[in-house]
Amino acid sequence: MDRILRLQALYALLLALLLAAPAPASAQTLSFEEAAAILGASCGKDLDDNCRGVNLDPTRLKDCILRNQDVVSAQCKADYPRVFSAIQQRAAARAGVFKVCERDAAKLCGGAQKAEALQCLASAKRGVSIQCSKTIADAGYR
Repeated sequence: MDRILRLQALYALLLALLLAAPAPASAQTLSFEEAAAILGASCGKDLDDNCRGVNLDPTRLKDCILRNQDVVSAQCKADYPRVFSAIQQRAAARAGVFKVCERDAAKLCGGAQKAEALQCLASAKRGVSIQCSKTIADAGYR
């Protein structure tokens, strides 16, 4: 039961990071599910052992892992920054996709609103700029 709560806290943390204002997007992003699975596998035991009783919101989880870094597993230490960086990249791509793809949407999607324009661009076979196409992929929409 406690492990389930910890995993739910990891999901909540990743969702919060996904909605945060992150660093610029680049190559490799992870889906929310992939990130939670990686962190659950590599940091779950560390959280159970070292963060018991801590309300695992994003800030407290990060603080707990940093505070206990001397006893946190090597795998958790390796995965934690990599996973959060990838999630931040995905969030940045999602936050900027409409700005990056504005011209493409106007050209290809005939004045469609954001959700419809995104669907139009994600399914377009031709005419989408390289940067827009990359941002859509980094955001996880394609």
